[in-house]
Amino acid sequence: MRVALISLLLAACAHGKGPSQALDRYGLALKNHDFGQAYDLMSSQFRAKVSKDDYVRMMRDNPREVDETADRLRGKHGNLEVSAEFEYGLGDQMRLVQEDGTWRVSSNPLAFYDQTSPKAALRSFLRAYRLERWDIMLRFVPNAYREKMDATKMKAQFTGGSKDQIETLMNTLEANVDEPIVERGNDARMAYGDRYEVKFVKEDGVWKLKDLD
Repeated sequence: MRVALISLLLAACAHGKGPSQALDRYGLALKNHDFGQAYDLMSSQFRAKVSKDDYVRMMRDNPREVDETADRLRGKHGNLEVSAEFEYGLGDQMRLVQEDGTWRVSSNPLAFYDQTSPKAALRSFLRAYRLERWDIMLRFVPNAYREKMDATKMKAQFTGGSKDQIETLMNTLEANVDEPIVERGNDARMAYGDRYEVKFVKEDGVWKLKDLD
């Protein structure tokens, strides 16, 4: 069973307990329907977002799911792979796993310009812009416009006479990079700022940016 350092484990480890013991305690609390005790095993970060009343109500409203979770957790987790994730930069995530008592990075270190989702494509686009990788930015141009662009034209577009306006727009976009994105098939949209919207399109299996404002 693969377990991340989610709220449960963070809280349990803070009390000197390992992942296995934490899961047993949590599973027992669920089995006994002691939802107050189960809630106390959650991390302070989780408890700051979800009140005890809301947590207890959610558990009571889903008794079958609670019992199934308890049965699957208690004493059945075998070898645990403990992992941790943290965010950095423009919301990038780095994943680590514990091997023989040593933490090691398990994320793909070469995925600098991920386009597997609209949000990943947006962050990758912003990274390419900040690093002035005009050649990389071409990857985010939809096919309908790609044949008219090259790295030289891309650079001119972003560093020419409208440079200051573009910089302001990119700063606003970067500040709102975590806004929700609505996907509909091969199209997606993200509203940001007071009146802007990013439009995405999925082509050839990857997401591209069709319009920034």
